[in-house]
Amino acid sequence: MSRSCFSQSAIACALAMAACCASVSAHAELGGTMPAQAVAGASAPRMVLNGALRERTWTDAGNTTINEYATSTGLIVAYAWQGPTMPDLHALLGKYAESYRSGAAAAAGSGNLHASRIAGSDVIVESGGPMRGYVGRAWLPAALPAGITSDDIQ
Repeated sequence: MSRSCFSQSAIACALAMAACCASVSAHAELGGTMPAQAVAGASAPRMVLNGALRERTWTDAGNTTINEYATSTGLIVAYAWQGPTMPDLHALLGKYAESYRSGAAAAAGSGNLHASRIAGSDVIVESGGPMRGYVGRAWLPAALPAGITSDDIQ
């Protein structure tokens, strides 16, 4: 009987970790670049708003639908989400996550448990909804193309 150096559970754990890492890197972050190649589980980018933005849609592990918006050059300027769970905001916001956390900490205790709007000079994040009915959006106000407003991010 041959003995393997690795147990089946260790191999399964390593494969699961690799899958998690691959799914995180498959999607870019706010301020990053929308991947030009097709990404498993995401729709092909399509032009919206008279060609001002490209939109790509996917569903995350919590079954929440996420719309990603990028300029014609591929710069990701916004996300919108809707679903039964909150998306991983740290992953979506990327380098803007700390700015969001600081704003959220300052706004804590406002009394509104179902909706929030954190507006920083670099990023704005709106989120809310009842349990299992979360909605929200995040965008870079200075990076939105001319003629595009936050109302266009849905």
